Amino acid sequence: MRHEDTKALRHSGIEAQKMATVGAIKTFRDLTVWQKGMVLAKEVYKATSLMPDVERFGLTSQMRRASVSIPSNIAEGYARQGRVEYIRFLKMARGSLAELRTQLLLGQDLGFLRINSELGSLLDEVERLLAGLIRSLRVPKPMQILVQSEKLP
Repeated sequence: MRHEDTKALRHSGIEAQKMATVGAIKTFRDLTVWQKGMVLAKEVYKATSLMPDVERFGLTSQMRRASVSIPSNIAEGYARQGRVEYIRFLKMARGSLAELRTQLLLGQDLGFLRINSELGSLLDEVERLLAGLIRSLRVPKPMQILVQSEKLP
């Protein structure tokens, strides 16, 4: 197979998968994971508003930044041109989620806040949605074989 043919095939396969994955999604605002990330960020702002003033520039600020980073990275990744970059930004959002979970646990252990079941469920749901979206965007096995075969002499 000629290089131009494999390139065209790979491009059409990516476009077809993108259309199947995206469906009726026109902007990042249509993504359920982004919507849930926004709800999570608002809940974190509410929870941290009750923390001691001495933590305003410490743990409170870190938790708020991590929570805002989740939907922000989802949106930025969606706006990027390629699947690889999109996945990279989704993984950053997942990292921010882990960071936020750690900070919330620390805040709870220090007695600054209480993680209610709603907040815990929201963290779990966003994590699950991110993992599913990342998994759906990965290159399928037949496409990986095609891409790898291009590297052979």
